[in-house]
Amino acid sequence: MTIVALAADHAGVDLKAILERELVDLGYQVLDLGSHGPASVDYPDFGRALARAIAERRAEFGIAVCGSGIGISIAANRNPAVRAALCHDAVTARLGRQHNDANVLALGARVIGVETAKDCLRVFLATPFEGGRHARRVAKLGAPVAAESVA
Repeated sequence: MTIVALAADHAGVDLKAILERELVDLGYQVLDLGSHGPASVDYPDFGRALARAIAERRAEFGIAVCGSGIGISIAANRNPAVRAALCHDAVTARLGRQHNDANVLALGARVIGVETAKDCLRVFLATPFEGGRHARRVAKLGAPVAAESVA
């Protein structure tokens, strides 16, 4: 059974709970990394926890939620095992998987509706990576910055 890790700050905790129910209904196993309430917390801590779960292979995919989705996606993407895609609709969720082999879906609870977030979740998890020309590009994402050159 595929394990999906969930992490959110205080702004994303309600949407995280809704998405957790959706995941269970879809037959996924959930690894809930918090947070669990409205008390103010720091999104980098939860982005890091999610990234660690992906890097340690405790989860195949992750869902990261904060107010805008921006901060938690930046935090998660600092781990080289993570390719977090900040998505706003089903199209960006599909393309994040197809073209970028994203393994973390980042959402902004303050900027996306619940039904759109559910659509993003379903599409993200159902879409395979296309590979081909995209595989070369995705491989470059892990290249050291100092060694990169523009070709």
